[in-house]
Amino acid sequence: MDIILIAAITMDGYIARRSDEIISWSKDLKLFKEQTMSYPVIMGSNTAKTLAVELKGREQIVVQRNDNPKEILAELDVEKCFIIGGGRTYTKFAPFLTHLYITPHPIIFGKGIQLFPTLKKEISLKFIQKIIVAETDGVFQFQYKVIR
Repeated sequence: MDIILIAAITMDGYIARRSDEIISWSKDLKLFKEQTMSYPVIMGSNTAKTLAVELKGREQIVVQRNDNPKEILAELDVEKCFIIGGGRTYTKFAPFLTHLYITPHPIIFGKGIQLFPTLKKEISLKFIQKIIVAETDGVFQFQYKVIR
């Protein structure tokens, strides 16, 4: 099963200003919907509270701090699933990731919620492709495969 981290980030590596922020700055929501449609999306409880719209057509799995990622993933019988946030959830699922879909945005927060706030082990990546999101704004999604 492909386990794909998908995230919009700022140029300085933040996914949000605060844990309760409803993201309005991301330009990749249409692409996010296309890519995640019909697949399970896994998120932390803070991310679930900040969704601006309901994620129709996708099984939503909300994880808590003490949930075991290996057990959650073992219950899924699908070809792929997406980890959609936040930082603690990305970090928790990092050992299981097969791909990263990252969309850097031309904005700098200076502080906020990091993509991997407590990552302890380096992740090696192989570039797969770049997808245009908003070319005139310089927004592209970069897709990587995790190298084990």
